[in-house]
Amino acid sequence: MSEPVLLITGASSGIGAATARHAAEQGYRVVLAARSADKLDALVDELGGADKALAVSCNVTDKASQEQMVSATLEHFGQLDAVFANAGIGGTPGGFCGADSDVWKDMILTNVYGVGLTIQAAAEALKASRGHLLITGSAAGRATIAGSMYSATKWAVSAIGYGVREELRGTGVRVTLIEPGMVDTPFFDERPEHALADHDIAEAVLFALTRPAGVDLNEILVRPTPAIED
Repeated sequence: MSEPVLLITGASSGIGAATARHAAEQGYRVVLAARSADKLDALVDELGGADKALAVSCNVTDKASQEQMVSATLEHFGQLDAVFANAGIGGTPGGFCGADSDVWKDMILTNVYGVGLTIQAAAEALKASRGHLLITGSAAGRATIAGSMYSATKWAVSAIGYGVREELRGTGVRVTLIEPGMVDTPFFDERPEHALADHDIAEAVLFALTRPAGVDLNEILVRPTPAIED
């Protein structure tokens, strides 16, 4: 397919921005969705302007905002071939017993409800293109982590990925869960000592996207190589 269109939520920084850059290098036109309009506009310029990229201000916890995001994509590029539901919020200290519950609310709405809204908003366009849905899960959604509501949201995201894959079976739409381990990304206040880079995850996304149409790569779990012991 010539110049397919990839929509990325959480595209203003980190994994989302890195994925946009890698996708543009491989011939994709990209739609960049996030709340940070200034960062998105700068990224559009970097990627080649309006013919190659579109910035859309979007609050993923708002259904109308997500529907407008997809409408803007179709109006600007005329098609939608892949969606990377990547927007997410990190954890908060305090465990289940003492964490700030307001932070929980924002995190759950973004990490879980927001993914569901992205799927609803984009489903018909992806069915029309027999496209590809990718979702950012986490290695934290495959393990028990004491006191981690973030991990719980990523367990939910894994369940969404499994469930929507079955729902879309027979439509031609492929579904891939991208599950990073520790990543050195703006997600963290302090830089992790031993972690993957954003571009490592972006490369995994593009690997999934560029498989032959008959290959449905269900999950990619990406962890940093363990540190070498002296």
